[in-house]
Amino acid sequence: MHKSRLGVIVIDCQSDDLGESVAFWSQALGYAVQHSDVSEHQNYAKLETPDSSVAVLLQKVDHESRVHLDIESDDIEAEVQRLEKLGAKRVKQLPRWWVMQAPSGHRFCVVAPQRDNFDEEANQWD
Repeated sequence: MHKSRLGVIVIDCQSDDLGESVAFWSQALGYAVQHSDVSEHQNYAKLETPDSSVAVLLQKVDHESRVHLDIESDDIEAEVQRLEKLGAKRVKQLPRWWVMQAPSGHRFCVVAPQRDNFDEEANQWD
């Protein structure tokens, strides 16, 4: 038995200056930018969304700009297998998550829980 839920909307930005994209989306959505001093986070920016909302993350990427979803799970492998039974395909395994592709062609990721209240708000699967 495991749990999962929609955790993050990720805005992939093909840009040399992530700051421009962050400024636009912060103002467009009305959320402040959550600042981080950690150098490994220079390719990411998180917007300050309400605790009860899906998180919004901007990510600097090399591929074409797009939006993708992150599904949080307390058992990544079990969630990947559940999604495969629904028709998804594994695309690439990274150290801490899986990139998947839906039957519609949309890419998404299966990641560990990222937000608070995971246990209370996640779907439970057998």
